[in-house]
Amino acid sequence: MSEEAIFRSADVSLVQLYIPSEISREAVYALGEADTIQFRDLNSKVNTFQRSFVNEIRRLTNVERQYNYFKEQLNHRGVPLKPAPYIEDQEFTPAAKPSDIDEKVESAQLLEERLSQLVDASENLETRKKDLLQSRHVLKAANQFFNKEAEHVQRQSFDLIDTDDHDIEQQQQNQNAAISENYVTGVIPTEKANILEKILWRVLRGNLILETVQIEDPIYDPKSKQYINKSVFIVFSHGHDIISRIKKISESLDADLYEVDTEENKRSESLLEVNGSLEDLNTVLETTNRTLNTELIAIAQELSSWAAVILKEKSVYQTLNLFDYDPNRKVLIAEGWVPTNEIPSLKETLDSTSTDVSSVVNILQTTKTPPTYHKTNKFTAAFQSIVDAYGIAEYKEVNPGLPTIVTFPFMFAIMFGDMGHGFILSLAALFLVSHEKQFARIKRDEIFDMAFTGRYILLLMGLFSIFTGFLYNDLFSKSMTIFNSGWKWPEHHEGETIFAEQTSVYPIGLDPAWHGTENALLFTNSYKMKLSILMGFIHMTYSYFFSLVNHLHFKSVIDIIGNFIPGLLFMQSIFGYLSICIVYKWSIDWISLGKPAPGLLNMLISMFLSPGTVEEYLYPHQEKVQVFLLIIALICVPWLLLLKPLYFKYKIDQEHKYQELNADPEAVQDLPRNPEELQAMEHDDDDEEGEEGHNFGDIMIHQVIHTIEFCLNSVSHTASYLRLWALSLAHAQLSTVLWSMTIQNAFGATGITGVIMTVFLFGMWFVLTVVILVIMEGTSAMLHSLRLHWVESMSKFFVGGGKIYTPFSFKSILAEQGDLE
Repeated sequence: MSEEAIFRSADVSLVQLYIPSEISREAVYALGEADTIQFRDLNSKVNTFQRSFVNEIRRLTNVERQYNYFKEQLNHRGVPLKPAPYIEDQEFTPAAKPSDIDEKVESAQLLEERLSQLVDASENLETRKKDLLQSRHVLKAANQFFNKEAEHVQRQSFDLIDTDDHDIEQQQQNQNAAISENYVTGVIPTEKANILEKILWRVLRGNLILETVQIEDPIYDPKSKQYINKSVFIVFSHGHDIISRIKKISESLDADLYEVDTEENKRSESLLEVNGSLEDLNTVLETTNRTLNTELIAIAQELSSWAAVILKEKSVYQTLNLFDYDPNRKVLIAEGWVPTNEIPSLKETLDSTSTDVSSVVNILQTTKTPPTYHKTNKFTAAFQSIVDAYGIAEYKEVNPGLPTIVTFPFMFAIMFGDMGHGFILSLAALFLVSHEKQFARIKRDEIFDMAFTGRYILLLMGLFSIFTGFLYNDLFSKSMTIFNSGWKWPEHHEGETIFAEQTSVYPIGLDPAWHGTENALLFTNSYKMKLSILMGFIHMTYSYFFSLVNHLHFKSVIDIIGNFIPGLLFMQSIFGYLSICIVYKWSIDWISLGKPAPGLLNMLISMFLSPGTVEEYLYPHQEKVQVFLLIIALICVPWLLLLKPLYFKYKIDQEHKYQELNADPEAVQDLPRNPEELQAMEHDDDDEEGEEGHNFGDIMIHQVIHTIEFCLNSVSHTASYLRLWALSLAHAQLSTVLWSMTIQNAFGATGITGVIMTVFLFGMWFVLTVVILVIMEGTSAMLHSLRLHWVESMSKFFVGGGKIYTPFSFKSILAEQGDLE
């Protein structure tokens, strides 16, 4: 029978393994599948690049790089990757043979070379295709431009009537020659066309002509691997230097320049040549891409399983680098932490790796603090993560994760008490729970993953909210009359105010007669405020008793006498007394007594400011009881402050006397040790401070801080539980306002108008209820409940500072790799 490991950490032992080098790889692989040991680094002082299996890790890292390259190409080409098998469904698999690993390494190298050639060929063809497409658009745009110039020249020739034909022809040739030397054509991204025009206009001071023609279809750019909208531009200016400057400016703006002839027949020939080249190029490109996609489809079917094998193999060698190698014995020596009840299973795992040679398992005696191991399942794991997010419990101290299973959703439900809203939350959580296997296999975004991980927390939060909503008698801001009301309205009344008469006590929860009354808010306000104080007192008190459980387990008597008892008396003499007064006040029928109920807040204030004076008596001899409790609280402060430091002062003096008399060191080993002292005084291999500095002054300063913090927190933490009242009241009022402003307005309308209003306003009410009251208000209440556990509850007993138990596990490694992807 396995040991429970939820109330406190399981027993964890330090073991030493002697693994023969010839089966070391298979043994570590089996341990990774078994998930039972957390290895220690025995080569912490050895450089990473000088360890034994660096070459194997480099080799496998290169394979991972190649696989990542394959995945990039799959994503770029839109080829779906076959998902890896669900981790929980995978059974134990033996270690891959070295020949299989070598085969995967060689095949990865061959596939990378093959894909690189195909990808390079495809990219070169895409680049050539882009150039041809842009060249074709430039030629078409140039035809429009030069046709305009030809018309302009022809108009000038008609104006020169008296000129000889030979002179006109010579003038046209000179003008064409001038044009051919004084223009630049090219293609530029459309978003940069205006920038080019502004820069050229300023640089050339307006001495240019620039025309742009936008290309209708975007052009694929192999460099950026995306389609870009581009435009053809033609810039005309004078001077060789100016033209050279225009080219440099254009190229700096990612423009591609093309040479275009001024003669129309040559441009036509170039256009025909470009179109022919594009047809041939498209045929070759299609064939290349088809071959590349075929290769990628074949890779996509096996890439996930290949990557899992390589990742396991690499983690095995990384683990082997933690071991100490003994060349004389040809054996690897490892150390690690193992749950004590799992040691037999560890031995069986190692024995199953080989029948020829066997590994040796030794249990070591150590003073090092073991890691904290809380055994969880899919239900308790989410609650444990709430605690671990605040801090890891010290080894063997009480685990706050166990009571959190009940208190966290219950504190949430006090603030979120509504049967309807709790039902919606329960339905959503129940859907996640019932389909957990399907959701576990899909890739989840961050928000959905948080909801899925905490699905059982959400389910309990919804169920507890239904319960507290039943006690509040609140269903979407409406009350239910399940039992007969305990109030009776009079048949005859005078005046505007009606006073009801109480005939009985409502069996459970809030009487529905309070709903709609003028003083309903005043009543629920007082009721929930006092209820929050009681809940806070109970929550803090039982949390404080966990510190007693810790002190008893660690056998720290001084902490029981010097910390727990005075702290408990201080809390109970003030806030315990207040809680008893609240319950006592509720139990008295003040109307039958004919006097008003005394105010408890004024009573508590006057208890400190004017001891022995009571203006409104709650019970007989009240002033004597309050003075007695106040004296106890005052005595507890110096008790809490001085007893523990003086005790340690006495122990330190006794130890010095024993050392002076050369006494046996074992005679002073009865010094108390609690989790705080263990955490401060024990040290690991890297800690060289030892116990120096833990003198009387340090202990006294620590106790002064603890005393001041405890006394102040007793007040502030109790007041902090008033958030239960505030958020519950705000949630109820917001629900009432939302109902009255939406769906309530549809109940008076009739006919087709009433139907339309009802449907529309119901949809509006439901959407706002889910978004505002369930999601937003629920998130707020959850965060406040989280704060009450982290600060108000756990500060009463939680030591923290532990190291979490993280065994070598292939499941964890593969899951982490999947999250990174």
